[in-house]
Amino acid sequence: MIDTHAHIYLDKFKKDLAEVMDRTIEKNVKKILMPNIDSTTIDSMLEMEELYQEVCYSMMGLHPCSVSKKFEKDLYIVEQWVKEKKFIAIGEIGIDLYWDNSLLEYQKEAFKVQVELALENDLPIAVHVRDSMSETIEILKGYSGKKLKGVIHCFSGTEEDAKVITEELGLSLGIGGVLTFKNSYLDEAITNIDLDHFLLETDSPYLTPHPNRGKRNEPSFLSLIAEKLASVKKCSLEEIEEKTTNNAEKLFLKKG
Repeated sequence: MIDTHAHIYLDKFKKDLAEVMDRTIEKNVKKILMPNIDSTTIDSMLEMEELYQEVCYSMMGLHPCSVSKKFEKDLYIVEQWVKEKKFIAIGEIGIDLYWDNSLLEYQKEAFKVQVELALENDLPIAVHVRDSMSETIEILKGYSGKKLKGVIHCFSGTEEDAKVITEELGLSLGIGGVLTFKNSYLDEAITNIDLDHFLLETDSPYLTPHPNRGKRNEPSFLSLIAEKLASVKKCSLEEIEEKTTNNAEKLFLKKG
């Protein structure tokens, strides 16, 4: 399996990183895709990629929660890195209105600039959406016909949202720990969506799946999400593992 979204480079993993990675491999998670947050996380992310070559792969982007009124400087750093190094995607980018909506226009502008950066470099996007589904979809519709590719990370919308994202926008759905939460209703939203559109992710160290809620999340817990998705889709675990892995390789690693 491939964990398509994990912040495994954060300090929360420093003390027992080797053990975390051992458990990850034992649970058949062969690759971990790492979205960037901002300029403060780039060095640790790239160090992780160097330490675990052929396992950890980096994205480059500015997280919406790191967008300020002076975001142009941060985006300049992102753009310079994309010029200098090969990344698998532009991410984590998007809009987050959960804590504060006063910076919405700045987040929108930063989002658009990074989408255009992805298009210019033929890279997929990893999109953060929190309390901002309508705003995000509206912006992405503006790129219709431009062969934009990517994933809506931690999808938690409705079936209608899922259909718009997969059918109209041509993007994938990142399925994480939310699927295992009681009363999330995500299972109902994705029941009728084809497996071709799904990617597995943990968002480690956040959004730990049931029954491990309350603990730090880690890539080895991806199997819990895969098992739940197999139950929702009424198929075998092997089919989920094979299909989501192929989807991830095709999108991010340009295989198949």
